[in-house]
Amino acid sequence: MLTIGGVDVEHVVGLPHPRLRPFVTRYSGYRMRTAPGTHRGLPSRSLTLVVTLDGTVDLPEGRFSALCGGLHDEAVLITHDGFQHGVQCDLTPLGARALLGVPAGELAGVSVGLDALDAPAGELRERLRAAPTWLDRFAHLDRVLGGLLRPVRQQVEVAWAWQRLADGAGVGAIAAEVGWSRQHLSARFAAEYGLTPKVASRVMRFERANRMLRGERRPTLTEVAAACGYADQAHLNRDWRALCGATPTEWITAELPFVQGSEGPHVAR
Repeated sequence: MLTIGGVDVEHVVGLPHPRLRPFVTRYSGYRMRTAPGTHRGLPSRSLTLVVTLDGTVDLPEGRFSALCGGLHDEAVLITHDGFQHGVQCDLTPLGARALLGVPAGELAGVSVGLDALDAPAGELRERLRAAPTWLDRFAHLDRVLGGLLRPVRQQVEVAWAWQRLADGAGVGAIAAEVGWSRQHLSARFAAEYGLTPKVASRVMRFERANRMLRGERRPTLTEVAAACGYADQAHLNRDWRALCGATPTEWITAELPFVQGSEGPHVAR
């Protein structure tokens, strides 16, 4: 347990078993004591599966002990009483199909209890709570999630578009590459992921900027804007206000000490 500015944080990050990694990019175990308040769940290219070990995740949609949140283009407000304890799994969009049997588009912008997705929420939570260490919990996740895997396929053009957006390509260029109109690409992409290519590109750019600000050497906002493809710092501020509900400076003041304190090394897998 690490104490930073009155915040007690335990945070351990682990890699899933190799056969799960196309579907789950990482596990994050957390145990935190802070002042009661509201935390922003930020947009990213991952869906979020959370299983609590104590208490619940309290969202506008309700209170959950195990949930999956879809891709979203605005901050999700999570209220808490000052104690948060659980495990988060970052799912790829393909992981939604492989593990939960639904396209990511069906979960976009919402959070759903795992029991509503025919996942063994109660069994998983019981196993995680009984496990003595984070390594044991991650091993349980490997076994349970591995047992949920089913064969999946995505439309090749849509999967290609996702990867090219992650590489920084423009929507027009991607449409030309797959031989579709921009309108058809947008419709097919949104059906699979729940976001249009343009919005997904904004989310990926925001995620890159957010990662830069969490680094050991905090860059200036001008450097972040230039590195991530924003026109200028004003553009960066506007985009963050829309996606995060705060400018980078406001977010740094409110949450960065907490976020940095929660960053931990990868657990060897």
